[in-house]
Amino acid sequence: MNNLNKTIAEKVRGDFPIFSHKISNEKKLIYLDHAATSQKPKQVINALQDYYYNFNANVHRGAHQLSVKATEAFEEARNTTAKFIKAKSSKEIVFTRNATEAINLIARTWGDQFLKKEDEILLTVMEHHSNLVPWQQLAERTGCKIQYIGITPNGELDLHDLSLKLNSHTKLVSLVHISNTLGCCNPIEEIADLAHKFGALVCIDACQSLAHKSIDVASLGIDFLAGSSHKICGPTGVGFLWSRIEILENMQPFLGGGEMIEEVFLDKSSWAELPHKFEAGTPAIAEAIGMATAINYLESIGLNEISIWEQELIEHLDEGLRRINGLQVLGPNAQEQPNKGALSTFNVTDLHSNDISELLDTNGICIRSGHHCCQPLHRHYSLKSTARASLSFTTTHEEINSFLDELNSAISFLREHN
Repeated sequence: MNNLNKTIAEKVRGDFPIFSHKISNEKKLIYLDHAATSQKPKQVINALQDYYYNFNANVHRGAHQLSVKATEAFEEARNTTAKFIKAKSSKEIVFTRNATEAINLIARTWGDQFLKKEDEILLTVMEHHSNLVPWQQLAERTGCKIQYIGITPNGELDLHDLSLKLNSHTKLVSLVHISNTLGCCNPIEEIADLAHKFGALVCIDACQSLAHKSIDVASLGIDFLAGSSHKICGPTGVGFLWSRIEILENMQPFLGGGEMIEEVFLDKSSWAELPHKFEAGTPAIAEAIGMATAINYLESIGLNEISIWEQELIEHLDEGLRRINGLQVLGPNAQEQPNKGALSTFNVTDLHSNDISELLDTNGICIRSGHHCCQPLHRHYSLKSTARASLSFTTTHEEINSFLDELNSAISFLREHN
């Protein structure tokens, strides 16, 4: 075990108030559902309180001191977000409610404007519903076609299938960076290079990667990125869309109303400059400030250090799960794919994931059960439900050992009483 990284994990846990709590039966909390939402450090909680206590005001609209301070903090949050993903300009960052809204924004603006009946969108079988449904709705509106890239037997993207389905009609390839169910990390640079040869744009859902590894949008070679605050130790209710300025300038606004306008007349309106033309109404001010605080917090630890520690943890978890009789882990083995995401999804023969999750919960262990908003992927595996344990830099080896012990006990109990 790397003692330096273990020290980092132990050091940061004191920043998270929830880890000092015990649940109703006095069991120590072991939170292994970080892929669903991350826990929040006190620095983020304090940033929210500071805004509401000391400079609560609307942004961009007032000349008074409170509004000026709020506007400065809000726009600094945009700068922080831009630097986090190595964007060229803060004008390339559009604040949204979440990553789902960011993807819908692309579909409702760029998609409605530029896609026609003969055009194609290329998705993957492993996508979260938020990267499926908006494109299905777009296809209904425009008549464009959707094609799906398959996955290999070991649960990775089938790049050969991708090469077969890319063609001159492909206008967009939209896919997850790290799968929230398989844990595989897709080779985005290679995919973007292939897609651009056919003139297609590339959109990635980065919800499962932003808190776990350093991201450089230029190096990835992508055209759109959707991110969410609550997956990176920030508040709920805010996320962001990144795209290149030249793309955003050619897109029409998503929503109409206050803030996104330059001038309004009774018969017409003109739009504000980027990124404000996409941000109608009062934004999530406190939440954006909190997200920036979370980004600063992650960077104070170091994304590279986080990645190294989590790789050690996921190898430990994967190895323990694969030793359990009758348990199937979906996706690649962490030992074989060094950049696998910090999660393991599994199915136990003849047992329902909800029963496993409920038994673990009685011992203070929080995991996910269900289809993880990936119903088509589960149908691919002929499964209705799976269990998922997802880690973060706050997770320890001791927690993983406790989880594996309790999981074995739960499986034995359920098999005895099945």
